[in-house]
Amino acid sequence: MMRGETLVLGGIVLIFVGFLLVFLGTLISALGGEGDVEGGGVIMIGPIPIVFGTSRGAVTIASILALLLMVLWIIGTLLARRG
Repeated sequence: MMRGETLVLGGIVLIFVGFLLVFLGTLISALGGEGDVEGGGVIMIGPIPIVFGTSRGAVTIASILALLLMVLWIIGTLLARRG
């Protein structure tokens, strides 16, 4: 299998895994009945993150993930220039 086909297949698998995790989380939350809901996210525009969230803990986790994404983006850019 060519590299591009592998990346496309990997992306499709990750999308389905994401949908499955959201579905399972919703199902478990609905059956449990109790608990606080927090949310957060990161929008990456190139290497620059925009972090948002509903609580301090969600923003902290999203910030850590944004930092990780920035490092991965920089490493990927450097590797692409080498090869």
